[in-house]
Amino acid sequence: MGEYAKLEVASASQILAWATATFPNSFAIATSFQKEGMIIVDLASRLGQPFRVFTLDTGRIPEDTYRMMDRVRERYGVCVEVVFPDAREVEQLVSIRGPNLFYENVDSRRLCCEVRKTRPLERKLREFGAWATGLRREQSDTRRSIGKVEKVDGRVRLCPLADWTAAEVDRYIFEHNVPVHPLYRRGYASIGCAPCTRAIQPGASERSGRWWWEDDSRKECGIHFSPDGVVRRA
Repeated sequence: MGEYAKLEVASASQILAWATATFPNSFAIATSFQKEGMIIVDLASRLGQPFRVFTLDTGRIPEDTYRMMDRVRERYGVCVEVVFPDAREVEQLVSIRGPNLFYENVDSRRLCCEVRKTRPLERKLREFGAWATGLRREQSDTRRSIGKVEKVDGRVRLCPLADWTAAEVDRYIFEHNVPVHPLYRRGYASIGCAPCTRAIQPGASERSGRWWWEDDSRKECGIHFSPDGVVRRA
């Protein structure tokens, strides 16, 4: 964590206030409209400072996710910037490997994530000096060591909710009437692409609904972690 170690004891609101002040024209919130991302948007809206929100549209996201984009715009007055993968790369991928190559094996799934998510995110992040995401340490083993603020791939990544529990997330949403993605009501605990995410059984880990056909791989797409599960740090 180095130069940002002092922010480890800061609250989520304090971290976001620091980010909007430190990066007034180059800070954004990335969200797929899961609970954590929506809390970060809600917290940022209470600071009274301008901020940007963007999301990745892989071409395979659920219809309800589009409705969440509208809800964010209506509730917070923020225009959600939608980031798409390179059309030629997707066309080539689907033409050669088929639309559902991710079911074949872990490497094929990671290739799909690389084209549809990781590369588009990397292109978008060139616009910013800092960005916030909803990672929490409690979500999985690969996320237990994330810092609230740290340098990742040359820019500052904020995880303001890193030390929040699932109960704290739900409590904030209830107390502040934060919009919730409809799929949570159907048993989802993590929301991504439609064919790669499903509802989970009570008591199962939050990430168990992602790529559920994979038994021995880490449940990460490559955005925040390398394929071996190591966090991407500068």
